[in-house]
Amino acid sequence: MAYPEGIDRFSEKLNKKQDGGVYTIEEALQLENGQYEGWLAHDNIINGTVRVYTGPRFTGEVVATWTLSAPAESPWRRTIRVFANVESVYVTYETPGDTVDADDVNVLQEAITSTQTEMDRYKEAGMIDGGTFYEGE
Repeated sequence: MAYPEGIDRFSEKLNKKQDGGVYTIEEALQLENGQYEGWLAHDNIINGTVRVYTGPRFTGEVVATWTLSAPAESPWRRTIRVFANVESVYVTYETPGDTVDADDVNVLQEAITSTQTEMDRYKEAGMIDGGTFYEGE
């Protein structure tokens, strides 16, 4: 949910390692009604390194019911679909680093614009007093 309905959250981007090494990433995903579908936080994932477990750090049970997809217009990104009768799973994978593209920049610009728009709304309504905010009517 985008600001102002919720706080925007951004994944930290990973620079490509100069020595050609990789990062090992673990993401906790919350399942809803036994499933999850969404983007993984990082790009350029080495598909063969993806593992899904019910516990952190390769613990718990192996989850075998998942798929990865890559959109044709941005093949460096991955979505994952996971099906399991648990509340959360842990996905681990390796990546050499992220690709920053126009979509990443556009999301940041939208977040900044939304924040500025909300600030202007507060100023125009006279709801800023001495640098603090209060609930107006």
